[in-house]
Amino acid sequence: MIEKEGSILTVREDIKVFDCTIRDGGLVNNFKFTDEFVKAHYNTCVEAGVDYMEIGKNNSPTIMSEEEFGAWNFCKEEDIRRIVGDNNTNMKIAVMSDIGRTVKEELLPKSESVVDMIRIATYIHQIPAAIELIEEAHSKGYETTVNIMAISKSFDDELDEVLDAVSKSSVDVIYIADSFGSFYPEQINKLTEKYLKVAKSVGKKVGIHTHNNIQMAYANTIESMMYGTSFLDVTISGLGRGAGNCPMELLIGFLKNPKYKLMPVLKFIEEYIVPLEKELDWGYSIPYMLTGQLNEHPRPAMKARDEKNTNYSQFYRDLLSE
Repeated sequence: MIEKEGSILTVREDIKVFDCTIRDGGLVNNFKFTDEFVKAHYNTCVEAGVDYMEIGKNNSPTIMSEEEFGAWNFCKEEDIRRIVGDNNTNMKIAVMSDIGRTVKEELLPKSESVVDMIRIATYIHQIPAAIELIEEAHSKGYETTVNIMAISKSFDDELDEVLDAVSKSSVDVIYIADSFGSFYPEQINKLTEKYLKVAKSVGKKVGIHTHNNIQMAYANTIESMMYGTSFLDVTISGLGRGAGNCPMELLIGFLKNPKYKLMPVLKFIEEYIVPLEKELDWGYSIPYMLTGQLNEHPRPAMKARDEKNTNYSQFYRDLLSE
């Protein structure tokens, strides 16, 4: 039986607040954030005491169009340095590599990059390629994580095999990823126990990345943290594709560690997020709630939202008939 790590008042040194605002938020606007926005966000994260900031994806421009997507879908070294300089702060910089969209040969050695961590996003059938990229990144000097996506659609034996395989790699952090925003705290509790059992046996950490389709992103993050998960993914104001993610301001307000500061986050929200809400649409909605409840990929909800379709009863019938 899994036991709690400390109490609600405990300051745990292993906890890392991991900001994904630009990367997950980039899925809302094709990564077309202005330099002013990204710079202000970077400064906010530094002032708030955030441990890691994921500044975007390092997808290859040979695979994805630079006309269709903004700079933060590619995270070229010169673009990152234009924002963070040499990053002479205590906060580390991360980028995410999507398996199938990243060319490992394009990855600079860590000695030539301001990036500290490469995050690998993979589906179960892509695990061999993910492990290959993990080893490439480690050989070049980076910290790594692996986010195993769509695990709510996998069977226990299949997930056990995947966890065994990645645990034998050089990866530093193995992530519980609630890709469809469909998990409840009881399920997260069991997954936390499963992931921690594997990770602790080989000296690795566990992280959690949640989506808010059924309004459980914050609750699931706290549940996993209370039982030993260390790396906690958040976005400011929940900014992220569709229903969004666990809001940073909620987590920082919960944590009792005085290193984390709420005021800079609130300032960023009032100065940058409030205006952005007039341009972009994200957060809780009925279509995303329904795909979350049915444990389905949010593609139908994305389409309904784009088309401003509010015929929710028919949307639900269509989902049930598929």
